Amino acid sequence: MDKKSLIDTLGWGTLLWFIGYVLGMILYFVLPVSIIGWAILPVGLIITFWVLFRQIKSTDFRYYLVLAVAWAAIAIICDYVFIVLLLKPEIYYKLDVYVYYLLIFASPLIAVWWKKHGKTSIQQ
Repeated sequence: MDKKSLIDTLGWGTLLWFIGYVLGMILYFVLPVSIIGWAILPVGLIITFWVLFRQIKSTDFRYYLVLAVAWAAIAIICDYVFIVLLLKPEIYYKLDVYVYYLLIFASPLIAVWWKKHGKTSIQQ
C-alpha cells in the first residue's frame, strides 16, 4: 500500500471518525443524548462527501470498496473502544449508529459511482 492509499484509508477514515467523536462530545452538553447522533449525521455526511470528491482522486471501484470497508471498520472499532468501553453509556447501539455505519460504508461507493456516471447523466 503506497503512502496516498494509506492516508486515504487510515488517515481520512480515522479523521472522519474523530470529527464525529468530538462533535458528539460537544453536543453532549447542549442536546439530549437521544438526538446527538441524528444531529451529527448530516454534518458528517457533508464532510465525508467533501473528502471523497475533493481529496480522493481515484476512480477505481476497488479502491473505493477498500475505503468503504476500512472506514466502516475504523468507525465500528473506534466507537466500541472509545465510546462503549471507555464511556460505558447505558445504551449506545441504536438506529442512528446503525445508519451511520451503513452510510460510512456506502458513501465511498456512492461517490465512485457518481464520479463515473453522474456527470454524464446530468449533461444529457
